[in-house]
Amino acid sequence: MRKATRAVMCLAMALGLCGIVHAITNGHLDGDRHPYVAMVDNGVYYCSGVAISDVLVVTAAHCLASWEPGGEGEVRVTFDAEADLDGGSWHTGTIHAHPDWCIGCAGGLPGFDTHDVAVVVLDHAVSLPRYAVLPETGFVDSLPMKTQVEVVGYGIHGWSRDGGPPHGQPVQDFKRYYANAELVTSHNRQSDEFLKITANPAQGKGGVCFGDSGGPALLGNIVLGVTSYLTNQECAGVTYSNRLDLEYALDFFGSFGQP
Repeated sequence: MRKATRAVMCLAMALGLCGIVHAITNGHLDGDRHPYVAMVDNGVYYCSGVAISDVLVVTAAHCLASWEPGGEGEVRVTFDAEADLDGGSWHTGTIHAHPDWCIGCAGGLPGFDTHDVAVVVLDHAVSLPRYAVLPETGFVDSLPMKTQVEVVGYGIHGWSRDGGPPHGQPVQDFKRYYANAELVTSHNRQSDEFLKITANPAQGKGGVCFGDSGGPALLGNIVLGVTSYLTNQECAGVTYSNRLDLEYALDFFGSFGQP
């Protein structure tokens, strides 16, 4: 297995609090359901992303290998539902992290992460059956509690039972998965920057875990947010996605000529 999970787990232990997330739990093989969701390979670990045009893929800022606010780096991207790491259809591009992205800059969960958005500009246009759509400013504020969403991504989707944290050895097949989830609103939400989303495998719901960073939380084809972090190593409870309907996110995407 590649170094993605190892790097993420080391980060979580160093922070002693949260884990950058990487995979769909209690999900289903996606096939052609979300053809605009991509795997992003930064040369160190894998993330997910979502195409909003034939040359722009939105993902999380922490999917930049160098972890530099406003930094950039070379990546490769595939939209294959079953990614072939040594073959398949890969497209090159440059990832640009938001200049104000910062992780661990303030104390506790409210300050753990901020401006965790990035854009991959592909070197050549990629024709897909359809593309995801960015929300209007403040769109999430109009959604009620328990709004049904879909989370999508590549990566670990469970654990074997042969030992190792947290429940065994991680199982990863580099296929695109999706799961049904719900928005959660509460008085203890961490920040207005983030969507709070269920991650419990109950009543047909699923969630994200190690393998989905940068993957979308979708309402239809509208990208409400991209997966950022969770609060435990069991990938249970709730997870947090950076909202894309915020002015700073939309302005940043606009600087790259968003559709």
